[in-house]
Amino acid sequence: MSKGITSRSEDYSKWYNDIVQKADLAENSGVRGMMVIKPYGYAIWEKIQAQLDKMFKETGHQNAYFPLLIPKSYFSKEASHVEGFAKECAVVTHYRLKNSPDGKGVIVDPDAKLEEELIIRPTSETIIWSTYKNWIQSYRDLPLLINQWANVMRWEMRTRLFLRTAEFLWQEGHTAHATQAEAWTETTKMLDVYAEFAETWMAMPVIKGAKSASERFAGALETLCIEALMQDGKALQAGTSHFLGQNFAKAFDVKFTDQSGKLDYVWATSWGVSTRLMGALVMAHSDDNGLVLPPKLAPIQVVIVPIYQKIEQLEIIRTEVNKITEQLKIKGISFKFDDRDSQRPGFKFAEYELKGVPVRLALGPRDIEQGTIEVVRRDTLEKSVVQQVGIVEYIEKLLEDIQQNIYQKALNFRNENIRKANSYDEFKTILNEKGGFILAHWDGTPETEEQIKSETKATIRSLPFEYEKEEGICIVTGKPSERRVLFAKSY
Repeated sequence: MSKGITSRSEDYSKWYNDIVQKADLAENSGVRGMMVIKPYGYAIWEKIQAQLDKMFKETGHQNAYFPLLIPKSYFSKEASHVEGFAKECAVVTHYRLKNSPDGKGVIVDPDAKLEEELIIRPTSETIIWSTYKNWIQSYRDLPLLINQWANVMRWEMRTRLFLRTAEFLWQEGHTAHATQAEAWTETTKMLDVYAEFAETWMAMPVIKGAKSASERFAGALETLCIEALMQDGKALQAGTSHFLGQNFAKAFDVKFTDQSGKLDYVWATSWGVSTRLMGALVMAHSDDNGLVLPPKLAPIQVVIVPIYQKIEQLEIIRTEVNKITEQLKIKGISFKFDDRDSQRPGFKFAEYELKGVPVRLALGPRDIEQGTIEVVRRDTLEKSVVQQVGIVEYIEKLLEDIQQNIYQKALNFRNENIRKANSYDEFKTILNEKGGFILAHWDGTPETEEQIKSETKATIRSLPFEYEKEEGICIVTGKPSERRVLFAKSY
């Protein structure tokens, strides 16, 4: 099997596209900027979705579903929100087609114009808060902890599979609280959930922090985020949690009566991650041989390839494999026995290497005679010959080791690519020659932030929590700075 994957050093962007398409994750569709997520890619998304959904429910959230179409008037109720999304909205203006008079296809029926245009949701705050007005009257109705799994539309001009598409899948949490403190606790709690998922399940280290004012979600008072570093030295925002204050409650007149009988506006949060995590998974771990998946998110954790020449040998191998797979089932380890006779073992090895299957087993007649089995781990491509006795326990420990090794490798890379810059020239040199995260002083003004962005293409990724505040001077203006912030070029 010829993989035909461009190397990372040659063209990182093409390497990424090659893996996404050749590993059967996704492909471009007939609609510009929209993708088809293929079964193998969707199986990974389902694993992401299942674990996050479990974590959301463990923190008290319930799933609901809200309409895809939102009346245009809803967007004008929260000024900063509409300003933030106005240029990305797709608008429905008519509700019917009719046959073209010339008999060539169909046209929009001009008599079917909507009285009010409908917006395909770019995010759901407006439709949800118009609904919450009917659900919330008293403190007894709070907190309201709702999550939605859905698709959204943001009209993107430059698209890349998973990383930036006009339509994408995501979850969006929308919660309502009686006090400011409760809403802030929710905001930080959900950021912690995202960070735990990224590091424990995706094996992807992240830095938690707050966005600068200009980078906040439209309509939020504060936006918290997790930032990850990809292998090309660019940052990727992997999740956001927004403290919305009372902005949306005031816009949609959502009030409640507190325990003292006082009427007040509720406090709100929203938070979300999307299929962009699929892109992060590819770029954080994969190599020039293809996809590298952390075992916890791999649809197939173990693939077993029989090595045989005669059909009678295959049946003997199948009997031995059944003994192994019965134990794998008990352990909850997903597997595939690839007994296709249309492809040779070498083709299969390359195929599963490309698809990032964490563990590959090969078993032939000689192995059965000797009581051994060949094991290859995808993260390092190391090959071992081990005893069949105890093989399932060996695999179980190996999967744990692979998960940890993938994380440690990404963590080492991230830590090696966090640098401090004490001058603008040093900042530019690091950015152009090495990339990665740069900790530098900034005077806190949007003007300086915009200047750095326009001159270097680097943005403030966050005001990171894990680094202590350190007084200094801005690398651009020389004005006082309370702390270093995290800069990087990004996706």
